[in-house]
Amino acid sequence: MAGRIYIAGTLDTKHAELAYARDAIRALGEEAALVDLSTQPHPHAADIPAAEVAAHHPEGAKAVFTGDRGTAVAAMTEAFARFLPGQNDVAGVLGLGGSGGTALIAPAMRGLPVGVPKMLVSTVASGNVAGYVGPSDIAMMYSVTDIAGLNRISRLVIANAAHAVAGMVKGQAAISPAAGDKPVLGLTMFGVTTPCVNQVVERLSGAFECLVFHATGTGGQSLEKLVDSGLIGAAIDATTTELCDLLMGGIFPCTEDRLGAFARTGTPYVGSCGALDMVNFGPPESVPSRYAGRLFYRHNPQVTLMRTTPDENARMGEWLGERLNRCGGPVRFLIPEGGVSLLDSPGQAFHDPVADAALFDALERTVKPGPRRKLQRLPYAINDPAFADALVAAMHEALKEA
Repeated sequence: MAGRIYIAGTLDTKHAELAYARDAIRALGEEAALVDLSTQPHPHAADIPAAEVAAHHPEGAKAVFTGDRGTAVAAMTEAFARFLPGQNDVAGVLGLGGSGGTALIAPAMRGLPVGVPKMLVSTVASGNVAGYVGPSDIAMMYSVTDIAGLNRISRLVIANAAHAVAGMVKGQAAISPAAGDKPVLGLTMFGVTTPCVNQVVERLSGAFECLVFHATGTGGQSLEKLVDSGLIGAAIDATTTELCDLLMGGIFPCTEDRLGAFARTGTPYVGSCGALDMVNFGPPESVPSRYAGRLFYRHNPQVTLMRTTPDENARMGEWLGERLNRCGGPVRFLIPEGGVSLLDSPGQAFHDPVADAALFDALERTVKPGPRRKLQRLPYAINDPAFADALVAAMHEALKEA
């Protein structure tokens, strides 16, 4: 892959480690450039000085070099997040940082397309890194010792990270190209909507390269990141369950930007109500006390499901409807009147026609139908073969409009 590997960090405190990583990459024959993210003066030279990065802040470099550490670092974070994705020669990125440096570097990495090698050596990489990685493909490596000078441990760790990035860059040429000329279709799935999505994939895999995303919060974000990046040309968002956790405080929430990528890009969209009958929590003891007395289902020892109520379903229907109204591209939203998950069918634990009706009615009240935006009720459960057929037909219809 043409270009150079960007090595990012604060040279005022981590010059030795960053220079060591640069030299390790250059020793393997790859081009490397030091990017300085310091907000304080220092004597070390960089290929891309801090002032050049800071100039990418919307208010200019003066917004970064304020003399106040908190505001300066926050502003440099924004500047780097604008700088890095705008470079046309990024073959890969290696970042080194403690907790502050990690938070400074990660947003810029997330702004790069999926597939560009991204390695972040961090003192916090042994904990919960969801906030840093998000929907991207950032690889995080725990630094073991603090990044506070070179020693027998840090040399090993940093060299491994440098060699890993260089290897990823070298290996880009060997990656098989996408499957033929098939358009790429994104789909969302949960365990309780798996039969639905599997049937759709079976019907469409001959014509599309199907990418299935697990609807666990970051799954929906990853789908939409690829839509924003132009790497997914259409979507069957059958499983919008992450909304339950956003509004009710579950462990797999989407963000407020759910469906935002479709509004921004006009990408053909077919959606449904998959698993809007459940909020995800951890073990039973982790369920907030305000939900005492609710209907629960123990999915496994680590996941407890809570049935959504009519009021909650009405809120979700309005929320979804408002987002669908923002989408200017072809939109089809299909309502499965027979149940929204495997648990929401006659005889199953979460079967509740009243709660479902509240969801469906709220959607109908909120969605503004038009030539390119249609809401359709169907007398099927979401996992019925006839519903999969309807999703496929709606996708073909939306693509014709596009």
